[in-house]
Amino acid sequence: MQERTSTTERYTRGFAAAVVAVLTLILAANAGPARAAEPGSAYQVRGAVQMEHAVPTAP
Repeated sequence: MQERTSTTERYTRGFAAAVVAVLTLILAANAGPARAAEPGSAYQVRGAVQMEHAVPTAP
């Protein structure tokens, strides 16, 4: 038969799991995409049509 764990031990394990989860989310949020080889290459779209207004206005 298993021993009963104390309340303090359960809360400690839960708190440790919460800290690990938060740290994992923070590290994942800070992991951004790699930098482009050329400064402007990430924002260039070949063959794109430039428009003055994206949304048509009513007459």
